Amino acid sequence: MTQFSHTQTAHCESGVISNMFRHYGLQISEPMAFGIGAGIFFGHLPFVKVNGVPGTTYRIWPGAIFSRVCKRLGVKMESHKFGSPDKAMQALDEVIAKGIPVGMQSSVYYLPYFPASYRFHFNAHNLVVYGKENGDYLVSDPIMDTVTTIDHENLVQARFAKGFPEPKGKMYFPVSVPKQVDFREPIKAGIRQACYYMLKIPMPMFGVKGIRFLAKRVKNYPAKVGDRRAGLYLGNIIRMQEEIGTGGAGFRFMYAAFLQEAGALLNNEELKVIGKELTAVGDLWRNFAFSAGRVCKARAADNTSYADLGNMLMHIAGEEEKVFRRLSKVKI
Repeated sequence: MTQFSHTQTAHCESGVISNMFRHYGLQISEPMAFGIGAGIFFGHLPFVKVNGVPGTTYRIWPGAIFSRVCKRLGVKMESHKFGSPDKAMQALDEVIAKGIPVGMQSSVYYLPYFPASYRFHFNAHNLVVYGKENGDYLVSDPIMDTVTTIDHENLVQARFAKGFPEPKGKMYFPVSVPKQVDFREPIKAGIRQACYYMLKIPMPMFGVKGIRFLAKRVKNYPAKVGDRRAGLYLGNIIRMQEEIGTGGAGFRFMYAAFLQEAGALLNNEELKVIGKELTAVGDLWRNFAFSAGRVCKARAADNTSYADLGNMLMHIAGEEEKVFRRLSKVKI
């Protein structure tokens, strides 16, 4: 049976990268993977409905972190999607029989080892299957504190869940992993890309402009969609920030940890300082989530309003803009 060193992480995609690469001898922390992959982002898409409410994201689209990290570190991956569950499971069995851990995209809803309250229809969850024992698959899910197992039927359902994005049995595994890499250029490339996405996308729904775009909409939620739907919309913003955005505060804490680690690695004090500034912005996001949660539950004893929440988001946008403008000018 293949031995796999499992470490619990904050986020599934960057966690799979860290765990899988470490299995092959390439030491990379989760924050470093997230930063090199330029995972930090913001987008609010009112025309893209997720479970009937407008979509909000605090990270780049699923799969992008993985592909960028592989490209920047010189890791060669093999990736497959399938038209039928039988072919997908046969391919999985063949690869793990060779002792090769396999990453895959799945739906959270069909993972029986998740507590019931955490199982909802989210089809971009990443995990590693590293072996098979007594008919069950051995799983390293980075969100869990230890390795676990899943039976054949539930794994099929998780790999072929319907809805956006359809996993279609997606699986991937390294073909070639360098034991050592120079992180300097990958760090620079990741920072440049993150600054571009946060500051320079011309459309108003993305980056710091997107936070301001959302702020204006939040202020008008009750008048536009009524109190009930306003609560649903607001609840989804919090959920994407604190539950799906498992780095905490919509990944702001994780990116701050990346900047601290990059500053130490490159002997660059300014990166460390900016990391601390972004941690403070993460605290503002957390305060927003707390206040928004009280509004959702009609427990705002201090009479926080949707207008107040919009103002909080405007302030956050201004602080994030300062951070990323400063970061874009750092000499590395």
